[in-house]
Amino acid sequence: MKIEIGKIRNLPKMEEALFRECLKTLNTHSEANAKKKKYYEGHITLADVNLGIALPNGLTKLEIGCEWGTKTVDVLAARSMFDGFVGRNGEDAEGINAIASRNNMLFGYIKACRDELKYGCTFATLTADLNGYAIVRFHSPETAAALWDGGKNRIRCGLAVIETIANAAGEHKPSHINFYTETDIWELLVIGNTDEFIAKRYPHIMGRPLMEPLVWNATSNKPFGRSRLKFPIRELINGYVRTICNASIGLEFSTAPQKYLLGVTDEQYDALINQKFKQYVGNLLTSTTNPETGEKPSFGQLPQGSITPHVEMMRLLATQFSAASGLSITDTGVVNDANPSSSDAILAQSQTLCLMAEELNAGNGNALQQIAWMALAIERKTSLADLPEEDKDIVAHFKNPAMPSLAVTTDAAIKIASVRQGFADTDIFLEMIGFSQADIRRINAQETRSRGMSLLEDIE
Repeated sequence: MKIEIGKIRNLPKMEEALFRECLKTLNTHSEANAKKKKYYEGHITLADVNLGIALPNGLTKLEIGCEWGTKTVDVLAARSMFDGFVGRNGEDAEGINAIASRNNMLFGYIKACRDELKYGCTFATLTADLNGYAIVRFHSPETAAALWDGGKNRIRCGLAVIETIANAAGEHKPSHINFYTETDIWELLVIGNTDEFIAKRYPHIMGRPLMEPLVWNATSNKPFGRSRLKFPIRELINGYVRTICNASIGLEFSTAPQKYLLGVTDEQYDALINQKFKQYVGNLLTSTTNPETGEKPSFGQLPQGSITPHVEMMRLLATQFSAASGLSITDTGVVNDANPSSSDAILAQSQTLCLMAEELNAGNGNALQQIAWMALAIERKTSLADLPEEDKDIVAHFKNPAMPSLAVTTDAAIKIASVRQGFADTDIFLEMIGFSQADIRRINAQETRSRGMSLLEDIE
């Protein structure tokens, strides 16, 4: 959505200039972001794909559902499984994990990762509540934008729409916008039913904006990344939708093949035309000799079209889509003779996706580390530079993107335990053999209780 902001009261000129530059960036990319969302949701009409040759213009509003856009994003996002933070020497980072739990960051990351892959980036913002606790929120590029500082290799400033209200026409307009700079958070609140805002300043000592991007596939000239739904992917989706529509039309003609009857009278012609469906489903068609010409009516049927070329085209598009997106042919939902039959072949097909997931986790892990540092600094009431070293040792932990089977991880855990003494007594061993965190806690609690009972029995 494009956002129009009128006069802003109490916002200094320099900050207002930066704010409006951020707002311009948001509005400039709104149309492209809407297109990416459209392909992700699968709302593609024939008007978007029609070449003007085979598809009739009367069907331009018809939508053919296609999940390829969703699959492009969700399959990769599903392999990026954020699992909390780990502290120094592999210990549980209680402070930041408490903040993550309070802000439901594990679930929030899932949504943010989808938006990141859909649009190329997403943004995390941080503030403090009235009790001094850190609040972490994620915003998609539909409602947030930022300017990049190449010299410092981070965000220079950014804005995020926090709340919207509906006007009389049913359009949603922002009522609360936060603007993040190196020294302040500016809260912009709408004044009544106008397009004017009043700004309120909340200074901080962080030394950088309380805003961090999660970026996918960034380049030197595109620091905020590139979408998974880029132009080649969208064109392949267009081809699939077009092919499905052509196949559907071809199937309609195959179901109701074109027939002809020559040499009939005008009365017979009118009867046939007025009762097309009855003549089609009837199993007996009779006609008398034409008295005007003496001609005997002759019946015939035109050859039925085949949908085989359309199926072959779908297979070709699925193969190209698999190569462009890193997904397997199976993920496209198109049956292909080249589908792998062995587990090794299936694993080989997923290697590209695993490498992409590892790249995604590396970039997002660094961003989550920055977010964790700022969240801890907010609660410690200190600057980022003055944060204690033990707090800076935390790292984001992700589950294995290869998603190995339970049998594989169990076998690996047992082999490690056989050569590394004490490994079988760790929580990691229990996790690898398939126990959830809840089960691990119950196991540890019951083992502790059992050891305590044994100790009491020995004393007695």
